[in-house]
Formats: sequence, C-alpha cells, structure tokens
Amino acid sequence: MMPFVLRRALLCSLLLTGMGVAQESPPLVSSVTVPASTLRGLWIDAFGPGLKTRAQAQQTVDDAARLGVNTLFVQAIRRADCLCLNSTYPPVTDKDLEKGFDPLGVMVKLAHARGMRVIAWASVTGAFNANALNTDSRHVFRTHGPDAGAQSWLARRPDGTWQEGRDGWLDVALPEVQNYVTQGIVSLVKNYGVDGVQLDRIRYPDGEVWGYDARVLARYRAETGATGTPAVDDPAWADWKRQQVTNLVRRIALEIKAVRSSAWISAATITYLEPPRAGDLVSFRRTRTYWDVLQDWPTWMNEGLLDLNVLMNYKRDSIDAQAAWFDGWNAFAQSVTARADGGQARVAAGSAMYLNTPEVTAAQARRAVDSGLGWVGYSYRTPTVAVYGEKETGAQGLEAVRRLLTAPGAALKIPAPWTEAPPTVRGVLGRVTGSPVPGWRSVEAWQGGQLVARSVTDGGGYFGFATLKAGPVEVRVSGQRWTDTVPARGVVRLPDMLVRDLPVVPASSSPP
Repeated sequence: MMPFVLRRALLCSLLLTGMGVAQESPPLVSSVTVPASTLRGLWIDAFGPGLKTRAQAQQTVDDAARLGVNTLFVQAIRRADCLCLNSTYPPVTDKDLEKGFDPLGVMVKLAHARGMRVIAWASVTGAFNANALNTDSRHVFRTHGPDAGAQSWLARRPDGTWQEGRDGWLDVALPEVQNYVTQGIVSLVKNYGVDGVQLDRIRYPDGEVWGYDARVLARYRAETGATGTPAVDDPAWADWKRQQVTNLVRRIALEIKAVRSSAWISAATITYLEPPRAGDLVSFRRTRTYWDVLQDWPTWMNEGLLDLNVLMNYKRDSIDAQAAWFDGWNAFAQSVTARADGGQARVAAGSAMYLNTPEVTAAQARRAVDSGLGWVGYSYRTPTVAVYGEKETGAQGLEAVRRLLTAPGAALKIPAPWTEAPPTVRGVLGRVTGSPVPGWRSVEAWQGGQLVARSVTDGGGYFGFATLKAGPVEVRVSGQRWTDTVPARGVVRLPDMLVRDLPVVPASSSPP
C-alpha cells in the first residue's frame, strides 16, 4: 500500500493541478469558431405512452417528423433495465409493453428511415423506483439492493439510508458499479445502430449527503490517507467523489469510442438556479451543479469526454429571472467548450416543454438557435404545461407546439438533417493492476517530449485520454512507462501496467 505521506502528497498535487477542485484558473474560453448547430432534438421518455408498442413507436416517429426535429433521444436504460432485448441489462418489465417488442431496435429503424438520428438515452445511476419495480430476478436491485449486505451497490447517507424520495441510486465510486454500467451502456452501441448515447443521472443525488457506503469510505481513506468519516461538507471528500463521476464518464466514453469512434457521447447535464458568469470557472464551482450533485461538465468537455453537452436548462420564462437564467446557462456552456487539443465540444439547450406554454418553448428554442446552439425539447410525452397538468391531451399539446415551432421564422421552420461528426474520434485506454490501491494514481501522457495531459486512475485502475494527437505517445504511471501509437481513429488499449507498492521499512535503531 502507498505510504500515507506519499498518498497525501499525491492528493495535494492533483488538487493543485485541477483534478476536480475549485481553483483560481483561467477560463477555458474557446477561440475556435464552430458553425451553428443544426441539432433539433426531442426527448422520448419511457414513463408513459410512446415506446411501449410498435404502433406507439410509429406514431412517435411520425409526430417527431411533423414537429421538424432531426434527432430523437430515446430512453433505453431506465433504472438499470433496458427498453430493448439485446443488452447486458435485463429488459424493462411493464404490463403495457408489447410482448416480443424491442423498442430501441424499432425506433432506430423507423427514425433512420425518416432521416433522423437516434441517441440512446441512459439513466446511469438509476436503480429503483417504488412506482415501477422491475420483477426480473437478474435486476441489480434484487442482486445488489439494500438487503444484499456487503454486496449492496446503493448510494447511502451517513446514517445508512438509501432511498431518495421514491428512488434508489447506484454509487459511482464502487468499482463494481463502474464496470456494470459501462458494460451495459457499451452493449447498446455494440448491438444497435444508434448514433450515440446520452448519459443521464451521471452524478450523485441531490442533497450533498451521499457516498457513505462502507466500501466507498474505505476506498477514500486508502487513496487519500484521510482518517475517520468525512463530514458532508468536507471539501476534500466532495472533490474525491466528484472525481469518481468524471472517471466514470471517461471510462464509458473511451469504451464506446473503442467500439465505434463515430458514436456521439452526450450527457444531460445539471443547470440549477442562477448561472455562472460566461467563461468563469470559479463562479461555476460555486453552483449546486458542482458542489451538490458533483458534476464537473466543463472538465468533461475540455478533456474530450463529451462530444455533446445537452443542458437540462429547465427554466420558466414566466417566473422572474428564469428567462435570464436560461440564457445565462447557455452562454456559460458555450464559453467553456474549448478542448485541450484545440478543438471544441458541442452544446445544445434543453428546454422544459412540460413546464411552459408553447409560446415560451418556441421563444426559448429561438433564443438557443439564434446563439448557435442546438435545441432539444423535454418531452414528447408532455409537450406543454397543460398536458403535464392533464388539462389537454398529448396530441393537442404537440399540435400547439408544432404550430409555433414551425411557423415562419421559428426555430424548426426549415428542418435540416444533423449530419455533423463528433469531435472526439480517438483515445488511449489503460489499466493499472497488481496494487491493493489502484485508484487515484496520477497518469501522464507525453508526446513530442512534452507533457500533454494528466489524469487519474479510477477504482478499478482504469485511466485514459481523449484529446491526444495521432502519433507516438508515452504513458507514465507509478514509475511505469509504455510507448504506443495513438491511431487517427479509434482507441488504443495499452497492456495492463503492473504496479507493486513497496511497504515502508522503518529506519533501524542500530547498524545492520
């Protein structure tokens, strides 16, 4: 095991170099000009009609085409189960789901026939909801739920409780969870012709009080040298947990790019309350996005882990200040898209159609598109506040929104396909083995004799980079070095790096 002094020194070094900690650093403002996005999307959720029968799927695609969208964000992974038949997750169990029906497969076929892209929307950490229990014996809540003892994978509060409202969440700091969700999401890309994936709930639950599973605490102590149980407001504890979220984004992104480099990696990201100032990472680190739910999505974009950041910018223009909040979060996201390799990530504004009138939805879409962003509406099932409040039917709401979104001068008036290629097409993925403490090790990538990127290993020892130039690279970790070649497209997998931590030998009080 790494000596305490060295572990603490490593932690301090990583914090000072920006591994997920607030610091007075220059803003990641891009000088690269990117053409205005043609992405016009619609979220298709699985909490009501829309994906449960072949007839519903056909109706959904037909309605989306009339609306003028070119991309469907189709819910595939709901709560550790899949609206599909060919993934490592068990299928969704729902009495309304047509027998033998594969929603994801059918939606891909129907949407592609209409010239629309399909992004598989995955709830990464969802595991349980009291209103929609999965009855499959293989489901993670049944095999690793609250009654599984040391094999439970649920995020917990300091008192051991796990339920947030009616939900239960997986803890991203557990290596078993990292492996499980990565394999499940990658299986969607392997088995279906989706154009990419979207990571939803890639975070901790609201409340700043999560992560207190005994094994997570043991990992934290072993990797950082901390003692005792951290307080919920301990900044070092928050920094470490935030890094676990980023590590999982990295692992999923690189594993998918290794399967299909042309797949888009997207995330549905948090934009709570007031926005930070454009280009100001310090003010971002004061937001609930950063310190409560532990999302550091500017870093995800900078490191090439996200091709597309879709903001869940759910604001009501009818409420004082929220229209400005909507525009402010869009402006901030647009200002921090610069990548370490000189490229630029993409951003789309996600509107809460279900909280607004059609007039507000059309206005928000127009403002987003006019600023050069893509736009995505939530959701097909609840397209207006009146539908959400059960004051009109879904068909009535869709028609009201369609009229305004496709009117002369409106955001969706001239639908064009979204044919852009993702900015990340290559990467490096490796793993440290042989150590009882594989996580939180500093990893460096060198090209042309210069240090070009730095990262850390996750709980399983995995590390990787997504903004390296094609060509020779040297990776350095814990005294080990490996030279390989970064491909023009795809991900090179390095051989496992065996690391043996030597125990500290106390100084002898007498000569040998």
